[in-house]
Amino acid sequence: MNDLGFSPGFVDLDGSRVAYRDSGAGNGPETLLLLHGMAGASDDWLGVIPGLAEHARVIAPDLLGHGHSDKPRGDCSLSTLAVWVRDLLDALNIPRVTVVGHSLAGGIAMQFAHQHRDRCDRVVLIGSGGLGQDLGWMLRVLSTPGAEHLIPAVTPKPVVSAGNAVRDWLTAAGVRAPRAAQMWSTYSAIADPDTRYALMRTLRSVLDVKDQPVTALTRLNRSAAMPVLLVWGEEDGVIPVAHGRDAHLALPGSRLEVIPGIGHHPHIEAPERVAGILRDFLASTERRSITLTRC
Repeated sequence: MNDLGFSPGFVDLDGSRVAYRDSGAGNGPETLLLLHGMAGASDDWLGVIPGLAEHARVIAPDLLGHGHSDKPRGDCSLSTLAVWVRDLLDALNIPRVTVVGHSLAGGIAMQFAHQHRDRCDRVVLIGSGGLGQDLGWMLRVLSTPGAEHLIPAVTPKPVVSAGNAVRDWLTAAGVRAPRAAQMWSTYSAIADPDTRYALMRTLRSVLDVKDQPVTALTRLNRSAAMPVLLVWGEEDGVIPVAHGRDAHLALPGSRLEVIPGIGHHPHIEAPERVAGILRDFLASTERRSITLTRC
């Protein structure tokens, strides 16, 4: 195990350099894999990691096309990314994990749990896609045909550079506005052509301009023995909290935590609260039996 704390390390996967953070109790039975959402990075989990690292090993990678990982052109479908997750675990010699996916990465987490059930102890979905059809305006805009050609016009480099400078100044001054900061982070990330490519390819594999036709509920139902935790911000304007409530009703035995006053990024807006929820979930559920076979 690389005891990297908050600094990213790197591993080579099929010729691509992948950045990841590796923290916590490497000798214990529990490993948490934290997968960031659209246009995000492993930095998104920095507020949560300290509250988890004393209880489990915590791995937080930058997905391909994001953060400090390489940005190759290629297949960005959920099934391909689920295999990428498996390959990352193999490279780090990690046999099994509790997988935590935010937003778009909730779909990756569910696909991983479906394709590689013997590698997955539990599933945690935070403001996850793949659980309902209606979408917030941001996802509708990004899924519109031709959006990739319009985005450069509304994310000019001078604006992004100036905005980043203002953000850094406010951070240094101690101004904390996590929801606004995350909105800006998403805006500035999609200004990068390679990150935008990866995001658009993945989005269009699971949704269109009208709705989100792909649902993972049937696949989660097949893995009923796997503990499932749903965490949502009550004021999520990207993926409605109704998706979490409907999924909770459809998944007997699942647990739902709705956090008042919080938007689409609970782990950034309320990291201590989310870390506490995750700790309790680990302590109150059993790891999925490795004797269960794939279907």
